[in-house]
Amino acid sequence: MNNKEKEILLKKRYSAEKRFRFFGISSIILALLFLCILLINIFTNGLSAFSRTEILLKINFNEKKIGINPSSTDKEIKQANFDEILQEALLSLAPDVQELKQAELIDLVSIDATSEIKKFFLKNRDVLNKTAEVALTLSDDLDQVHKGNFPRNIPEDRRRFSDFQLKIYDEQNAKNKIISEFNWPFIFNADSREPEIAGVGASLSGSFFTLIVCLILSFPLGILAAIYLEEFAPKNKITEIIEVNVNNLAAVPSIVFGLLGLGIFLNYFYLPRSTPLVGGLVLALMTLPRIIIPCRAALKAVPPSIREGALALGASKVQTVMHNVVPLAMPGTLSGTIIGLSQALGETAPLLLIGMVAFINVVPSSPFDPSAVLPVQVYLWSESAERGFVEKTSATIIILIFFLAFMNSFAIYLRNKFEKKWS
Repeated sequence: MNNKEKEILLKKRYSAEKRFRFFGISSIILALLFLCILLINIFTNGLSAFSRTEILLKINFNEKKIGINPSSTDKEIKQANFDEILQEALLSLAPDVQELKQAELIDLVSIDATSEIKKFFLKNRDVLNKTAEVALTLSDDLDQVHKGNFPRNIPEDRRRFSDFQLKIYDEQNAKNKIISEFNWPFIFNADSREPEIAGVGASLSGSFFTLIVCLILSFPLGILAAIYLEEFAPKNKITEIIEVNVNNLAAVPSIVFGLLGLGIFLNYFYLPRSTPLVGGLVLALMTLPRIIIPCRAALKAVPPSIREGALALGASKVQTVMHNVVPLAMPGTLSGTIIGLSQALGETAPLLLIGMVAFINVVPSSPFDPSAVLPVQVYLWSESAERGFVEKTSATIIILIFFLAFMNSFAIYLRNKFEKKWS
């Protein structure tokens, strides 16, 4: 081969290398572009859910209309009827309105308005027999108008709010009686059929209890299984079959674990349906191989000299493993465990099969109470037709992304902080 042919081959090789770099960089840019489009879309639709629209109404806390007195207990106040003073305040917005329009005035606020008045009164009992300005949550439809998420120039028969309601809203907005506040009920409330008062409190608690159950079961079992397979198990066909099956289980679709939980935990052991206890058991089965595999890899990464040095000093096999090898492998084990739990946090299919798709309007207080989880809440709200649930679906995804990013960042932090470099 002469010099000219060598030069041609060299140019071809350089050209192929440039093309490879170009396609590689283009692929990364394209992937980042799609990711940015997805995140922008989620945040654009979801950020408005973290604020709620309220209307300031002057409420006359007349004790005769409420049916209480200055010495009434909190229990009596909670049982009192505040509907009359609420209707009176709403009707004052349009005193001369016809009777047919009065129902539309009442629909300006959420169905939870009387509860909000009661909470205000319990904190300000000195307003009895006085008039006070109370902030009440606006109905979902006008809330979306205020946020600019719903067009107001479409025909009235294609809207869920009337021109009359829109007129009252505009009048109150011009008087600065329409305000926006941070939507704390979205964080602490349970689910509801009404978008303006629906929250992720039950789902947050359900996800927390589910992950706690999953962690308590999968972490010790996964570590002990990995230690035995890597350090103590004899190398024969039985252990080879176990290792192959552990690796295969990590790739099994999650819905299979849901079927397993449905068949064993619900139909055989009759555990309570739709509870974090059963959800945690199912996710623990799914997470076990995802803990065993990185734990074994971390144990393998410990240099043989550590084992040999401990054995030479008279330590037993168990002492060597538990006091020397396992602590050094713990950073990789912890990071693998956290990543496994973060994957479990985002699972939906196995939890749907065990009944955690039920409508739960009470925040659970224990792993034995019926509950939903964040991914299932996203699934439930994504099927709702109201525009208010659209923003809450995206807002729940934002919360889920935040937790996943936090857990993965925590895993990276643990690995970098405690990882040992072997030369």
